[in-house]
This record gives sequence, C-alpha cells and structure tokens, in this order.
Amino acid sequence: MPITPYHFGPSGFVGLVFRKWLDLPIFVLANVVVDVEVLVIWLFDLGRPMHRYFHALLVGAAVGALWGAATYPLRHFFKRLMQIFRLPYQTRFGKMVLSGILGVWCHVIIDAIHHRDVRMLWPNKATPLYGLISEPQVETACVILFILAIILYAIAAVSYVKQNKAERNV
Repeated sequence: MPITPYHFGPSGFVGLVFRKWLDLPIFVLANVVVDVEVLVIWLFDLGRPMHRYFHALLVGAAVGALWGAATYPLRHFFKRLMQIFRLPYQTRFGKMVLSGILGVWCHVIIDAIHHRDVRMLWPNKATPLYGLISEPQVETACVILFILAIILYAIAAVSYVKQNKAERNV
C-alpha cells in the first residue's frame, strides 16, 4: 500500500464482521506490524525490494503468530480500550495468535495486488496477485471498506450501549 493507513479499511471491515472469531485490535494492528519491515528497510536505506520476508505468507504467519502471542499479556489493556470504543471484548490466547496471523495475511494479500515486489509465496518468486486490479481500484476499495467499517462500528457501538443500558435497568 502507498501508506499503511489504507489497510485500516479492509482490516477494520473484516475484523468487525468476524469479531466473534477474531480479536479485533490484534487483527487490525497486525496490519501495521507487518510494515515495520518496510519502515526498517526505508530508514536504514537497505535498498530494494521494500517488501521482503514479512510480506510472504510463510514468514508472515510467524510474524503474526509472534504478534498475537506477544500481545497476550496486554489483553486487559485491549479490553479497556475496547470498552472505550464501546465494543464487547473477549479473547483467548489462540484467538489472539490466529488474529495476528490472519491480520498479517490480510495485509500481505492487499500488498501483493498493489506492489510488484511482494513475493507472497516466497521462496517462490511468483507474483500471482500483482495487478489483479489496478492501483487506483485497490485504493478505492480500501477507502470504501473503511467507510463500511465505520458504519459497522457505529452499529456495533450503539448495540453495545443499548445492551449495557438494558442490563443496568434489569
């Protein structure tokens, strides 16, 4: 993606739709964590390609699993954060690890469509998704999914508030 925030649309949308099975903050933030690789390559001027091993499904799975496992001790922080956002939050270690893996894979698939240098099937050099749709179409889809994610979030937050209000009145 030209800039990582584009990933918040697809990851937010998918995370909200499947929040019963996914750990929403871990899934969404995994889409940012994977770009640490690109940031390091850029900051230290390590040359091209910008998208290397973290942007492969195999290594990305390890990065995502590590992300999910590393954040497990922070689950109480994420629970408080989700309360601020008015969303229910229940998690388990396995759910966090799976969400990390799937979050990284979501990022990798989007980047594999958008960037020629993403070798998602590494060590194979094939780029089967590159150019599947044009760059402007990828960016437009990400923006549309961001808008849909905001709508889903609003619906979920209103529902959460109504449910908590009804529970307090009982």
